[in-house]
Amino acid sequence: MPLILTEEQTMLQDAADGFLNEHAPINHLRQLRDSRDPDGVSRDLWRAFGEMGFAGVVIPEEDGGSGLGAVEAGVIAESLGRTLTPSPFMGSSVLAATVLKAAGSDSQKAWLGRIAAGEAVLSLAVDEGPKHAPAKITTRAERAGNGFKLNGAKGFVLDGHIADALIIAAQTDDGLTLFLIDPQTPGVAVERTVMVDAHNAARVTLTDVMVDADAVLGAVGEGQGPLDTALILGRACAAASLVGAGDQAFRITLDYLKTRQQFGKLIGEFQALQHRAAHLFTELELAKAASLAALQAIDAGRPDAEQAAGIAKAKAGRVAELAVQEAVQMHGGVGMTDEFDVGLFMKRVRVLNELLGDAGFHAERLARAQGF
Repeated sequence: MPLILTEEQTMLQDAADGFLNEHAPINHLRQLRDSRDPDGVSRDLWRAFGEMGFAGVVIPEEDGGSGLGAVEAGVIAESLGRTLTPSPFMGSSVLAATVLKAAGSDSQKAWLGRIAAGEAVLSLAVDEGPKHAPAKITTRAERAGNGFKLNGAKGFVLDGHIADALIIAAQTDDGLTLFLIDPQTPGVAVERTVMVDAHNAARVTLTDVMVDADAVLGAVGEGQGPLDTALILGRACAAASLVGAGDQAFRITLDYLKTRQQFGKLIGEFQALQHRAAHLFTELELAKAASLAALQAIDAGRPDAEQAAGIAKAKAGRVAELAVQEAVQMHGGVGMTDEFDVGLFMKRVRVLNELLGDAGFHAERLARAQGF
């Protein structure tokens, strides 16, 4: 399959870029950060996301969504990476929506329409330690009465502090099980954690949380499949966001090279900087190709989609990190100041690299899959 967007996907990209540049440019992030906004996101912007059809991009039309696919989700994720917009898109429209599609009952899938409309925020709670480790979940759900009692703690729960519902991955005697719970349930404690990039996550602590059996998503002990499906799409979309952030940092740097003068010359005329810019351009093109290939593999239902998403996440992470490092250095001393946007991109890339597994995590998984 050609590694280019279709005409319709290009139109979506233009629409997303135009919408975010108009309604949520980088100054939007600065305003939320500097005003210490208690939510850290704009509810009005999220509703507008729904009105534009962006929030329901992977949600089927019969459930109120746009009925598009992974490539389209990646297009929007890349646009969000370019503008650094704090948004529940990754947590709600990608991760939570994918789990609900795969495992939700009819009543549970009612959340999909609210997500698509930008009326609700759902968060998937998986990780428990400082690193992404979905194979090491220790949160327990013990049978109690006609339901379950949950105990454990989760970290890096995207937008968990404003979530209308939480999807919790927990171990039961039958295996990994997913639970859809109300964050107001007794025993659930949610603590907002403002990350270094001024985006939002939360710590969720579960202490003897009692839920009915109808809180289970899918069947007891069969949560691994839906969780893996969501994580694969999430990693590919995170790769797209990394590509967007890295590419935008590169564009800002190119503009600076063309306007900044030193020693009576534009610094872009110095051959050493030209070589570094050319190298970065080629690396970004490779990362874009890897990201799009992974998203296309997911849409095609190919068996290598998981590996493709891991490769894309690792490649995009390393390239985006190179892009922001070069951006800060080529800006000289001012690149380290908050006045210039390149530092914000560096922080965002740092967080995105950790989200759903860094390059080391995916390199190890790929090596093990290849028998090393």
